[in-house]
This record gives sequence, C-alpha cells and structure tokens, in this order.
Amino acid sequence: METISIYCTCMARNELRPVIRLRSTAGTGYTYVTRKNRRNDPDRMTLRKYDPVAGRHVDFREER
Repeated sequence: METISIYCTCMARNELRPVIRLRSTAGTGYTYVTRKNRRNDPDRMTLRKYDPVAGRHVDFREER
C-alpha cells in the first residue's frame, strides 16, 4: 500500500522570510538582526533605528 504525502507547494520558510543583518550607515559597525518578507520587500531594506555607539538614530541598511 502506498502512502500519499501532501506538501505545500509554497516557498519554504527560510526562503520566504530570510534572516538579514542591518548595518549602521554611521560607520560604527553596530548591527541589528531581523527577518524580512521577500514578497513585500524584494530590494535591500533600509530602516531608521537607534545606534547606541553613535548615540543617535541613523539609517541601517541591509547587508548581503
């Protein structure tokens, strides 16, 4: 007797929401780690977050 497996044909979790690192544009080397949705944000993500080394809010850009 054969077993029938049913799998979702959608993308795997790691491919759809990959873990990315956001590096500070202030040049301090501080990073944040987060996930992003590739369907909604296919390009590189830029967020304005607090950099504790610089002591102010700066843009953090996704690095690859």
